Amino acid sequence: MSTILVGSAPDSWGVWFADDPQQTPYHRFLDEVAAAGYQWIELGPYGYLPIDPNKLADELASRGLKLSAGTVFERLHQDNSWHAVWKQIEDVAKLTAAVGGKHVVVIPEMWRDAQTGAVLEDRTLTPEQWRKKTDGMNELGKAMYETYGVRAQYHPHADSHVDTEENVYRFLDGTDGQHVNLCLDTGHISYCGGDNLAIIQRAPERIGYLHLKQVDPEVRAKVEAEDLPFGEAVKLGAMIEPPHGIPEMPPLLAAIDKLGVDVFAIVEQDMYPCDPDAPLPIAKRTRQYLGSCGVPSVRFA
Repeated sequence: MSTILVGSAPDSWGVWFADDPQQTPYHRFLDEVAAAGYQWIELGPYGYLPIDPNKLADELASRGLKLSAGTVFERLHQDNSWHAVWKQIEDVAKLTAAVGGKHVVVIPEMWRDAQTGAVLEDRTLTPEQWRKKTDGMNELGKAMYETYGVRAQYHPHADSHVDTEENVYRFLDGTDGQHVNLCLDTGHISYCGGDNLAIIQRAPERIGYLHLKQVDPEVRAKVEAEDLPFGEAVKLGAMIEPPHGIPEMPPLLAAIDKLGVDVFAIVEQDMYPCDPDAPLPIAKRTRQYLGSCGVPSVRFA
């Protein structure tokens, strides 16, 4: 029987940046995520939580919290980018490992700016750029594990080059499951028109981590019709509190349960920017909802 360990993340408190006056201060986030009944969290953007491992360990321990993963962004399809990405990995992986985390979630950088919508590069990669990205991720995942003992979990993302279900398969086909697996973000897959259950069925051995979120179908339709950038979509409420969006959580959790693996499932409801009083009630209701889905392997500790 599998264990689906559910936690939450700074993202669910409207945190996208290391330092932003619109965001919830980290002390309040830690207090509230513990008050909501979660024990597992992610680092969020590097520098939001303390980067001194002793201070971070003390902050977590004082609230009964544990770390599942750190997060970095990659642009490995670009020329001469590997060492710059690795520098980020070194900071995040070292801190993650120092406080007991075993994973680093790697996200493709977006081809247009999340805040302004400005187009930064072509939205489609050439075959050579795909090769650089997948070969680079294999190398990155191998080095990450051999150096720091953390596993690379790759996170498809809206407005990035690994976004649609088709591109997820292309990425998985080009990478080695020994070094890189999938952080299946249920919201981003649905936002980009994909089928989460189909991905689980096609590549069950590559599901290494989960981000749980839902999408408002009406907002998604508006985004698709008007080609809106992701940041604007989030402000419109694209990511919505379950069970009010898609995909349905009970069948998705049941499909993971049948895999017979132990996996983290971190709740991520993109809410930047948000009223600082909004996240805690949502987090409490979401925890209660996920516990009521009838999937026996769902655990919160």
